[in-house]
Parts: sequence; structure tokens; C-alpha cells
Amino acid sequence: MSSVLTPYPEVGRVVFSVERIAARVRELAQEIEAHYPLEEELLVVGLLKGAFVFSSDLVRALVRRSVAVDFIIAAHYGEGTDSRREVRLLHDADTPIEGRHVLLVEDIVDSGKTLNRIAESLERRSPASLEICALLHKRLATDLRFEPRWVGFDAPSDWLVGYGLDLGERYRHLPFIAVVDPEEIKGQ
Repeated sequence: MSSVLTPYPEVGRVVFSVERIAARVRELAQEIEAHYPLEEELLVVGLLKGAFVFSSDLVRALVRRSVAVDFIIAAHYGEGTDSRREVRLLHDADTPIEGRHVLLVEDIVDSGKTLNRIAESLERRSPASLEICALLHKRLATDLRFEPRWVGFDAPSDWLVGYGLDLGERYRHLPFIAVVDPEEIKGQ
């Protein structure tokens, strides 16, 4: 069990604390700002739903530059916890991408299917550059064609929730990242 008290007894140990996440987001923002020319606007494209909290905190930490923000919504066909399911695009970014520096913000790289699908879609639209920032990377993907330039943390292979990550649309609101057992949740 976690040392952080929550109304959710099924939430296990905290893997990344509120403080550790906040510090790493600030570090990532500094690294990102150093990478791009300050006089050029950066288009940050958050991948919903999982990256909404991370995208928000990251954008607010990019204080030295002009930033535009848009979002993409992707989902998997079917239900369950199998990340190998087919990826479909539910909402594409509305902002023009051609000739712009684009930063795709992802919550977690697991199988790599979602990242591959979305990055390919963005790349076809001729951005000046396309980079990826992922909060978490499980290092499990065997066919990852777009490796993130920036990664917040290497993550364990457990099912993680909190800070935007969910299990069945639950737990996204938790301010930390913790482990849950999907089988334990199914039994409730």
C-alpha cells in the first residue's frame, strides 16, 4: 500500500510523488526551451486524455517563449487493458502544422502503437520539426518508430494511474503516479 492516503484502498505504492513530478516537469521545460530558438513559436500538441495534466504543467513551465497549444484524441478499439489493440484517431489537431516546430506530448510510451500512429500523422503534415516529450517510458515497445527526445521517467511495467493516467477512466485526478492491479479492480 501507498504511504499517501487516498480514498482508494486499491491504489498501491506511489512510484512518482507530487514533488518529484513537479521538479522533473520544470527540468523538462528547461531542456525543451534550450533546444528551440526562443524567437520561434512552439506548437505543443497534447495527446488526450492521458497527457492533459502533464501537458498543462509543461506548457505553464515554458515561460521564456511563445507557445501555441492544441490537442489530439486517440483511443483503442475495444475494451480492456491490452495496449496492443488498434489505435484510432477521434480528434485531430486543428492548428496548422506545416512549417512549425511541433512538440507532441505523450503521457506514457508502452506498446508504442499510439505514438507511432499519431507521430506519423503529424509528420505527414510537414512540420519544420517534430519532437516528442513523454512523461513516462516503459521501454517495452518493440516497433517504436518515433523515440521521444525527452522522457520524464523510465517507468516500471506495472499498470500506473494518477497525474492523467487512468484505469477505466478512474484515478486521472490523483496528483501522484501509483501502481494499481487491474485484476483487483475488476473484482470490485
